[in-house]
Amino acid sequence: MLKKLVDLAFVNRVIKQTKLVLSDVDDNDLESIVEMVCDVAESSATREAFIAASEEWELPVEFRESVWRLCSRLSSAKNPRYLERFRETRHEEVPVQVLSSFPGLSLSNCTPACLQEEPSRGEGEVPLGLGPMSGIPLELMEGLQVAQEDEEDDEGGWGRSSGGGNSTGGNSVRGDAGRMGRRKRPLSDYERWELMQLQASGVACETVVEAPPALEESVLVDIEVRAVEPKFLKGQTVRSGVKADGVSLLGAPDGTLARSAATSGVLARERREAARESQQDRGRPWEASNERALRRQRRFVDLRSLGPREDKSIAQRRRDLPIFSLRRELLDAVANHQVLVMIGETGSGKTTQLPQYLAEAGYGERGIVACTQPRRVAATSIAQRVADEYGCRLGQEVGYTIRFDDMSSADTLIKYMTDGILLRECVLDVSLPKYSVIILDEAHERTIATDVLFGLLKTLVTKRPDLKLIITSATLDAEKFSAYFNDAPIFIIPGRSYKVDIYYSKTAEPDYLEAALLTVMQIHLTEPAGDILVFLTGQEEIESACAALHNRMEALADQDPPPLIILPVYASLPSEMQTLIFEPPPPGSRKCVVATNIAEASLTIDGIKFVVDPGVAKVKVYSAKTGIESLTAVPISQANAKQRSGRAGRTGPGKCFRLYTEDAFNNEMLPTAVPEIQRSELCSTVLQLKALGVNDLLHFDFMDAPPVVNLIQALETLYELKALDDDGYLTTLGKRMAEFPMEPQMAKTLLAALDLDVGTELITISSMLQIENIFYRPRDKQEQAETKKGQFVSIDGDHITYLNVYNAWSESAFSKSWCYENFIQYSSMRKAQEIRKQLINILCRYSPKFRDSIRFENQSSTRVSKRKSEKIRQAICAGYFRNVAKKDPQEGYKTLLEDQQVFLHPMSSIYSIQSQYVLYHRLMLTTKEYIKDCCVINPKWLTAIAPHLFEETNPNKLTAKKLKDKIQPLANRHEDPNAWRLSRRRI
Repeated sequence: MLKKLVDLAFVNRVIKQTKLVLSDVDDNDLESIVEMVCDVAESSATREAFIAASEEWELPVEFRESVWRLCSRLSSAKNPRYLERFRETRHEEVPVQVLSSFPGLSLSNCTPACLQEEPSRGEGEVPLGLGPMSGIPLELMEGLQVAQEDEEDDEGGWGRSSGGGNSTGGNSVRGDAGRMGRRKRPLSDYERWELMQLQASGVACETVVEAPPALEESVLVDIEVRAVEPKFLKGQTVRSGVKADGVSLLGAPDGTLARSAATSGVLARERREAARESQQDRGRPWEASNERALRRQRRFVDLRSLGPREDKSIAQRRRDLPIFSLRRELLDAVANHQVLVMIGETGSGKTTQLPQYLAEAGYGERGIVACTQPRRVAATSIAQRVADEYGCRLGQEVGYTIRFDDMSSADTLIKYMTDGILLRECVLDVSLPKYSVIILDEAHERTIATDVLFGLLKTLVTKRPDLKLIITSATLDAEKFSAYFNDAPIFIIPGRSYKVDIYYSKTAEPDYLEAALLTVMQIHLTEPAGDILVFLTGQEEIESACAALHNRMEALADQDPPPLIILPVYASLPSEMQTLIFEPPPPGSRKCVVATNIAEASLTIDGIKFVVDPGVAKVKVYSAKTGIESLTAVPISQANAKQRSGRAGRTGPGKCFRLYTEDAFNNEMLPTAVPEIQRSELCSTVLQLKALGVNDLLHFDFMDAPPVVNLIQALETLYELKALDDDGYLTTLGKRMAEFPMEPQMAKTLLAALDLDVGTELITISSMLQIENIFYRPRDKQEQAETKKGQFVSIDGDHITYLNVYNAWSESAFSKSWCYENFIQYSSMRKAQEIRKQLINILCRYSPKFRDSIRFENQSSTRVSKRKSEKIRQAICAGYFRNVAKKDPQEGYKTLLEDQQVFLHPMSSIYSIQSQYVLYHRLMLTTKEYIKDCCVINPKWLTAIAPHLFEETNPNKLTAKKLKDKIQPLANRHEDPNAWRLSRRRI
């Protein structure tokens, strides 16, 4: 009788849901929904119940006929795929007590005594009329209801169906979204123990309490990390007890600058969210408020003439640069020395003129003149400027190459590139035969790629006497470069800087962003003509500041202030917006450039007279102890502060407003910035060095050696990825991974995807992971936005959700209006589309099989079936198995490798599911340690993919790890362990 009631509840629930969405579905959706109830046709009892309920609820006749027509067709077809779907959907969780909530459904004649409804019940308890189960907490009762379902078959891996519809039908995504709120969390060990005690005492009947067989497979499997070290790293890893101390980035950890950097980021995010919600444009609900402000500024610039340009010709402007008068001496120095260190301030012409001088002197006939840049935006903008001066189209004699974008040809004589691209070319051919001159520009930035190139090129020049190497820098730290390159000569280009007055804050600024905004407004309203340059930490702060400045200028409109042109600059900004910073402002107005530290030296902006310096920048920081790399706001160095103030004195006397005290400058800032190689994760770098044949990493000629523990951890990671063998040498798989211009984990994921025949899907997912802010939620349409998002949400995880979004957008012919209708950022999708095209070109070069299959991409189905979803997640697990977290019985999750407590991000597709094992793509450190871009995995995949790292254990037996686990008191299990703290800082 109980099983019949469960079937009846299942049928009634499907009818109720279908009735709600009937007006909003098409035939394909109807068919997908009907497939969920086709098992009704297999049993005459449930068929009669379905008919009775349909007539009693007075369902539309046309809908009833459609259901039975499709039911009859599918049932008579005896399709194994449909029958398998019937068995899977039978496992849907159906709370028995909800039977009484169905309208028009009488249970008086068919309900046992234990299911009679009582007039009242307490909060958090099931109906008191449940007899022996009276008073049991609702969460525990839900576990008993789950136990009443049939045991799930093993096919499909981790568990439940990925969609209610046909695996190739039109509504598998809708099926996923519909069940998001109904899936119950698995029982904790304590709750399972309590169930067994209830059964043993006779309080609960045995047929009802058999919970373990109905639980997810992942609950019945425990995965532990093997305490095994690679042979070549025996006793040297963090696991063996080696201290994971890194390089300190703070001159004074308790200083005012460090506190400001730690707290202002949170304040800035909160301010940005509040502004975005309060200023949403109801006429353009898809557009964020900061984007609206930037759009208005761009329209303002486009509609007015851009200030008077200089009448000087290109040749005259080149002659006015400080480097022009030293052209002959410079060419002689290059001719007489193989390695040359050149010092020149930003704006001296060393980046744009030196490559042209060398090409005109004949070096371009011997090979390409290469000039590296630490940032992509600098490489592209400088290449365009030099192409204009050289008198050619970009991509001909002058070109550039950055990641995923190559604008060069066989005719290219001068090529600008990121330092990472040149390092990638070293992996392909360490001798770099096509280059006659290599210029390492902005060497003071000390990126990882630049530091590695130092060591490689120092050796290469001894093997290639015809190769010229020039190291340029905008700082006066030339002696260190000269000493490293065997006392290479130093060539100094005198600058033309003017006096800059420095102003310090009298007291420490608790919120540097607000202080910067006030300073900009004060300069604009009280200071004479001259443009403003503001340094902030990243895109989020820059967009927030631009929107706030725009709003403050609008608030002063009745006072008729002079116009303020607000222009942002950061790496991911579209190129057409980046070029606006070089244009003069309209007459009578002032330009305010809000930039990251890219404007310290990489870009030269004319007309800057005022600089606002908060003294903070975001840098990548890697913790070998936790294995987490994050972008962290830290105080800048004294050298960086001097670089920033120098931007105000290029065209005349200027002023620099430092939003920190003079004491902080003298006592809290480091003299120079910590090189990136000493504070970053080195997995990709070590793989590239191994591919270059550098096996003795500890004795590689680094200018500043990275911490040994970081190198050891990178070697350990590569060994676990099977890129290195037991002796530390590169494997065949490692060689293939080194050929991909991406992190080793993603490279292995794509290689595994090719083997599993899901390469196209993983390329799409990879491109979507490169962007942020895919979905948006207008304040006045949050419910509608969530409903639209539910069309794409997959219970398998965020990766499949992203794939669903892109596939649906592709089916709409990449429509802009489709993005607006579904509350999706169109600009983000376009960026993902470009990255996807570039990744396809890369994989086509490495895999003929993939190249052949991609030709039929448009002819294949874009729907994600359950089996394909499983393959996709297996491929992701093949590369990111280190990023796995297990549900913590107390709170959140704990990572398997580092045992770090983390939490699912609230915007994750599986946030409400709380699966036992999840794989995450990245970890975000804010007020909590959030894991983002997560997917559900079968824990048995870990032992199959990385048996050297993971092992399966019996969940009912104590292990050494379980004995070491800290037991939290159950009395406080519902209280935040950090609730007693007075602040959110954990010091």
